[in-house]
Amino acid sequence: MADRTEPALDPQKAAAVAALFRQYRQDPGAVDASWKRFFDALDPQARELLESFDGGNGAAAPTSGGAIETGAVSQDEVRAAALDSIRALMLIRAYRVRGHLQADLDPLKQRTRGPHPELDPASQGFTEADWDRPIFVNHVLGFETATLRQIVDRLQKTYCGKIGVEYMHIQEPEQKAWIQERIENIGNRTEFTETGKRQILERLTAAEVFETFLDKKYTGTKRFGIDGGEAMIPALEQILKRGGQLGLKELVLGMPHRGRLNVLANFMGKSFTAIFHEFQGGAAHPEEIGGSGDVKYHLGTSTDREFDGNTIHLSLTANPSHLEAVDPVCVGKARAKQYQHGDTTQDKVGCLLIHGDAAFAGQGLVPETLDMSELKGYRIGGTLHFIMNNQIGFTTNPVNARSGPYCTEVAKMIQAPIFHVNADDPEAVVHVCRIATEFRQTFKKDVVVDMFCYRRFGHNEGDEPKFTQPLMYQAIKDHPRVRKQYAEQLIAEGVIDEKTVQQYLSDAQTTLQQAYDSAKEYKPNKADWLEGVWSGFRAQRGFGPYRGETGVPLQTLREVGFRLTQVPEGFSVNRKIQKFLDTRAQAVDSGEGIDWSTAEALAFGTLVMEGHPVRLSGQDSGRGTFSQRHGQIIDQQTEDVYVPFQHVDPDQARFEIINSPLSEAGIVGFEYGFSLAEPRALTLWEAQFGDFANGAQVIIDQFIASGEAKWLRMSGLTLLLPHGYEGQGPEHSSARIERFLQLCAEDNLQVVNCTTPANFFHVLRRQVHRDFRKPLVVFTPKSLLRDKLCVSKLKDFGEDSAFHRVLYEENLPGDPKDARQLVLCSGKVFYDLVRERENRAVTDIHILRVEQLYPIPVDALMKELAPYTHCELVWCQEEPRNMGAWPFFSTFLEEIAAEVGFDKPRPRYAGRKSAASPATGIPDRHQREQAELLDDALTVGKPHLTRIQTRKAQELARSGEDSGPPIGEDVARQQAQQAQTNSQ
Repeated sequence: MADRTEPALDPQKAAAVAALFRQYRQDPGAVDASWKRFFDALDPQARELLESFDGGNGAAAPTSGGAIETGAVSQDEVRAAALDSIRALMLIRAYRVRGHLQADLDPLKQRTRGPHPELDPASQGFTEADWDRPIFVNHVLGFETATLRQIVDRLQKTYCGKIGVEYMHIQEPEQKAWIQERIENIGNRTEFTETGKRQILERLTAAEVFETFLDKKYTGTKRFGIDGGEAMIPALEQILKRGGQLGLKELVLGMPHRGRLNVLANFMGKSFTAIFHEFQGGAAHPEEIGGSGDVKYHLGTSTDREFDGNTIHLSLTANPSHLEAVDPVCVGKARAKQYQHGDTTQDKVGCLLIHGDAAFAGQGLVPETLDMSELKGYRIGGTLHFIMNNQIGFTTNPVNARSGPYCTEVAKMIQAPIFHVNADDPEAVVHVCRIATEFRQTFKKDVVVDMFCYRRFGHNEGDEPKFTQPLMYQAIKDHPRVRKQYAEQLIAEGVIDEKTVQQYLSDAQTTLQQAYDSAKEYKPNKADWLEGVWSGFRAQRGFGPYRGETGVPLQTLREVGFRLTQVPEGFSVNRKIQKFLDTRAQAVDSGEGIDWSTAEALAFGTLVMEGHPVRLSGQDSGRGTFSQRHGQIIDQQTEDVYVPFQHVDPDQARFEIINSPLSEAGIVGFEYGFSLAEPRALTLWEAQFGDFANGAQVIIDQFIASGEAKWLRMSGLTLLLPHGYEGQGPEHSSARIERFLQLCAEDNLQVVNCTTPANFFHVLRRQVHRDFRKPLVVFTPKSLLRDKLCVSKLKDFGEDSAFHRVLYEENLPGDPKDARQLVLCSGKVFYDLVRERENRAVTDIHILRVEQLYPIPVDALMKELAPYTHCELVWCQEEPRNMGAWPFFSTFLEEIAAEVGFDKPRPRYAGRKSAASPATGIPDRHQREQAELLDDALTVGKPHLTRIQTRKAQELARSGEDSGPPIGEDVARQQAQQAQTNSQ
């Protein structure tokens, strides 16, 4: 081996070695034996690096015998120099992969790691004698040739300073190369101008003074301050500044409560006076607007900011305390706004999500939202994730909060680049936010900035953090604020003097004092809603009679039906689907036998023809869980996709039907967010089975049911939840009607359980044909999709038709005055009751369907109940007594019946007994239960059982004890048997 003091391998010799290596790869026996041994000994990484050598034109080529023409330098010397280059490149790669592990990230210096062995040049075979010898590195790090000392110095600055970068997990070479070029040639630092540095200091001052002012005026009041993470404010402004230069016009933001007030004030520009007014107990909106309101650190706002002549609209989305729940909502809003802007390149509208470290690692909605980022139906061209890494979750240390080394490990699932940065270096924080913005705008991918900071006052300002982290909070007590550190740095650099620093402080304090003085007289003069795309809409309470114009001319229905049943010429349609299309076309043409899926298709088709966009997503919603929809038809030869709804009319509105990931919370949150930003669209989410909606319970509870009351944000989101007891077990029966009804108050939701395709058609169209929006929950059928009784006539969709909240029977079995019992029900059980009544030839029991369970259709019920005041009232349902509509609806029904004048206004219950599980999974038991509830409903004169009587009867039945005289269910059973004997 040659003396290690020989000069580095020059570009020509490097290219010759590379060419020889390629020859070796093709035929190992074609090269000289000594070169073969050299190449054989290289590990895979070294081989990959050797292939990267490129000496340019004129490089020496290997001879046919595998030798290299190297002049006076021997082949051993060439091999030694090549090995040095390979070792240097492997060291560089080690820093790219592992350098972040030695970065100086923790402002408190408590979470530091020892030196990593792979970052030691000795791990690659270098010795102290090699530090100043030049090595050829082929322009890596900006060097063609550099000493080992120069290489290590550049690597330390780039990867082990106040910034740690993780990007080598990315599989796209172009993205990795972009990051390397962007950070390595400059040592991963931006040289800020003096003006830029003063602006950073000014924003740090504004952030700090705001918090200290609040602490002084409202000592001990919760504000979840930004203290310890003030560098976020100038960092966010850099995102706007650089984003505006790269085409950004609108940014949707979501964040938790930590630092939210500071973001509202110093980034969003919300009035300081308004914030102080809220601290003093005032409302955020005019009193006449109503609503429950929310705590100040949950509220959102919108504003415009201008940087370098570029105006960017900002909208901060209101959120609950359920951390990360707002993530998919914001992404959905951004998607809708991109449509409105015609932003096909997805660089005009972006999304910025701010997270806490414990929540980013621990909340399932984070990976659900990340998983959507690259999917066709949900992508928005990348989200900027900014993590306020407090290095603690409430009182829980990271060692108990996550399994990986960082809170950001989950972001690697989508190969997002991750920039870790020390919050006490505001220039570094601003620098990485600039790079993150550029990456997002360039590659349209998610990117993560993980800012390591601390919470100066614990979880909130009323906590005592030393209870659980005494050492951390001792360090925080002695730790100077970032503004002070940075001011001292700029003074030392000669950028600013102490007088100017004090002037910044004085100006900020004066501004806040003036706002504070005027807060007592402040009154909000408008609510931040019903503007922009919501102009023309109104708030609505008590919307029972408001049907909207939902009927459609019959000729239009036939035209839409025809177009929805056609496929392009030459398209290979599955024969079963062709039969499906033919049957649908025949039904529309004849005007008879319109089934459920055809009614839905007509609703979608007429809406897009009228100019209303329709968006439907869910698990397998393209075909439909029950093979009922076929909104996407697949060519049997090519698997090309044809969507009939996109070909209704040349000038139609947009139609999307999307098979979603196997996610409920994330997708429902996304569609809710979409509906917030696009009120003129019919936005729907369909559960595979209605039971699965409980996977999205946080979104349903915190946003859909209460968003208008808390935050004055209307939504017209429609949930389609398959529901019905057909012996499919506890997880495929109940969509939990009782849970949705429990959420109902103040006309916040619409809950319907339709029994006719026509009513389903009208309730869908009603969603966009009124001048207000309310979420709609539809319990859709399963077996009824193909039930011969569950059909409608085309005339029921016509111009003079509308949605009916209560449906009477078209063909009554007898005159109402001769009826003895009136059974009320909702949904599928109606058809079971009708069939059983016909089997029994009963004529004195009539059935009334409650199609809308909420808002309770009081006026319609009073009208339909009036002829039956002499009758017994029965409520029949398939669900157990503690579920379904009974617990919610029975009291209201009794009050309405009393108002109408019923002799016995209290309804009797006919249905399954109370149960812990929604349904049995045993078919025989299901059939017995179904037969019993139908018998209960269709037997006149059964007693009303109190809850105590029912429970006692159940207990006795389980124990098998002789209870003496029969009571409760025993009486009911005997009376039922007697009634059956009498009828026979």
